[in-house]
Amino acid sequence: MKQRINFQEKGQNALKALFGLGTYLKKSTLDRKLQELVNFRISQMNQCAYCLDMHSKELRAMGETEQRLYGLNAWRETPYYTEKERAAFAWAEAVNACQVPDEIFEQARNSFSEEELVDLTLSIAAINAWNRMNIAFTTIPGDYQVGQFG
Repeated sequence: MKQRINFQEKGQNALKALFGLGTYLKKSTLDRKLQELVNFRISQMNQCAYCLDMHSKELRAMGETEQRLYGLNAWRETPYYTEKERAAFAWAEAVNACQVPDEIFEQARNSFSEEELVDLTLSIAAINAWNRMNIAFTTIPGDYQVGQFG
């Protein structure tokens, strides 16, 4: 596997917009660990190896357990996640599929404020953009260091 373009180097001006989203989201009222779990789940769905490497390392540094990381792909069948996390995962999967049924909206609305739900949706959009950049340009996983991008 060979990286097609080092977009992190060659696309610095374009990436300022994505990094700006990250800066905003870090200041939001959404729990940082929850954001990382959602990033990890969406990266699983989108099959982004680079982002899976990154977010698994960030989650481990935050104290996340191996059991919860390994079980995330089957979160509906496991007892490891809170109701709020489950609402976030259902919302993330629905938004990622561009099909959000009313019952998933209601579940998310019962767990998050309107502002948090907007921020969660922005977080999902941001990880999708990162996934697509890393997949398109074949960013090689493995070298990411915790906190590397702030």
